[in-house]
Amino acid sequence: MKPRITVLTLGVDDLERSLRFYRDGLGLATEGIVGTEFEHGAVAFFDLQAGMKLAIWRRSDMAHETKLPLAPPSPTEFTIGHNVGSRAEVDRVMALALEAGATIVDPAHDAFWGGYSGHFQDPDGHLWEVVWNPAWEPDES
Repeated sequence: MKPRITVLTLGVDDLERSLRFYRDGLGLATEGIVGTEFEHGAVAFFDLQAGMKLAIWRRSDMAHETKLPLAPPSPTEFTIGHNVGSRAEVDRVMALALEAGATIVDPAHDAFWGGYSGHFQDPDGHLWEVVWNPAWEPDES
C-alpha cells in the first residue's frame, strides 16, 4: 500500500462547539460546516499542511456511515502529534489550546528522550501532543 493519508477525521459530539475550538480557538483555516443538506452529512474541514486536512464529524453520523455501534469515546486510543520548532513554541501552542478551551492533561516538560512536550484534550477528549524534537525539523511547506 502506498501511503496516501489526506484526511484525519475526528468524531465529535457537538459540531458547532468543535468548530469554534479549532477555527476560533486554534486558528485553523476552514470554510465552516458543509454538507448540511445531507442527512448525516454535516462536516467541517480544516486545512493543515499541504495535502492534509483535519475533519470533524458527528460521532453518531460516523457510526451510521460505518455501520458500527456508537461506543463511548476513549482518549487513550491515539494522539495527534503537532511538531513545532522550539520549546517556546510548545509553550505558546499549549497556552493557545488552554485559552481555546482545551484541558491540559500533561503540562509541557522536558521529555526523557531529549525533547520537550505536553498534552491537551480538545472539547471531545481527543488527545493532542505538542512536541519539539531536537532531531526533527518541522516541515514548513
